[in-house]
Amino acid sequence: MVTFVEIREAVKMALSALWTNKFRSIMTIIGVMVGVAAVIGMASVINGLDYAAKQEVDRRGSNIIRVSKWAPGTDWDDLTDEERNRKPITVAEAEAIMENCPSVDGVAPQNYYWKPGGNEAKYSNRVFENPNLMGTWPDYVQVRERNIVQGRFLSDVDERFRLMVAVIGSDIAETLFPRELAVGKEIRVNGRQFEVIGVLERQKSNFGGSFENKVVIIPLSTFGKLHPWEEELGLDVRAESYEKIDQAKEEITSVLRQYRKVPFGEENNFALSTQEQFKEQIEDITKYIYLAGLVITSVGLMVGGIGVMNIMLVSVTERTREIGIRKAIGATRTNIIMQFLTEAMTLSGSGGVVGILFGIGLGVGINALLGFPLTVSIFWMIIGFVVAVSVGLASGIYPAIKAAWLDPIEALRYE
Repeated sequence: MVTFVEIREAVKMALSALWTNKFRSIMTIIGVMVGVAAVIGMASVINGLDYAAKQEVDRRGSNIIRVSKWAPGTDWDDLTDEERNRKPITVAEAEAIMENCPSVDGVAPQNYYWKPGGNEAKYSNRVFENPNLMGTWPDYVQVRERNIVQGRFLSDVDERFRLMVAVIGSDIAETLFPRELAVGKEIRVNGRQFEVIGVLERQKSNFGGSFENKVVIIPLSTFGKLHPWEEELGLDVRAESYEKIDQAKEEITSVLRQYRKVPFGEENNFALSTQEQFKEQIEDITKYIYLAGLVITSVGLMVGGIGVMNIMLVSVTERTREIGIRKAIGATRTNIIMQFLTEAMTLSGSGGVVGILFGIGLGVGINALLGFPLTVSIFWMIIGFVVAVSVGLASGIYPAIKAAWLDPIEALRYE
């Protein structure tokens, strides 16, 4: 039975041995440090990516239900012929939901147009290349929880009379109107003239520029007049509250099954998805990234473990006479094993502590560079330290056993 006193003495001897062989110990610590720093840094960056992606989902607005032909992440190759030929989501479905779903607080169908070679917005001699041209309903700002910093958003009158009016993103406003108000000015988008009636508040993004900072939003009816062949919509629906999301989904499902004439007992020919489902998909993706990252970074820990084992084997050889003396004065094999295992674990544990500090700095630095949230995972810090100590334990077993089974007489004769 190993006592606390024996463990304490073993730790003291281990630290003394490390101090005596400074250069060798530092080289070994660096080997473990690199592996642990890679694990901690990798975990911090992946956590930052995970949080950044979830923030992007949250920025779409709260309590949103997305209506689409297929569920997000559907593989086209896995679709049946019936699924491939599903009818698109159109304005009629949006109107049916708005009229028949009491738990719904807003409906925002969206349609997009990309001109071959890129859209173009002009004012005077200034040009904004590749703006995003979108048609939608007045509910868009309510569904997406957006603010207007100049003018107003689209109204029911704009939609009803197909007016040639537009709300533009902040990037477009700054480019076309650097020293003047945008509201009331006439811009040309793909050669067509629109009156600017509002400017959207700048949207933050963790992945470069936001879509809405470069958008030209026009009434959906006007969009349909200009691009009648673009019938298929993206459709966002906002539930009255988080608690009513499930109720709203049931109402939407019932309305769409009736409108799209889905027979009783057959599966829906449309899909509903919420922000929570998008977040779950993000978590599934990051799990695989974690796994791949751990496999890669574990190579560094393996190298560190081999270094610990080599150092301990050299230590056994160098201290053969010391081992013989200890055995001669009564040290048991257990004492010898404890001594060398403690030394190996102290060595790798020291590398683990230094690796955690370097890993935190690495992860924070990369996240800051990429613009991701700065995250430090306590869980992975603990895992990194435990793994480092475990590497020392595993790497020290063979040298410790070799030392414990040395013949004391032969050890005392060793020069």
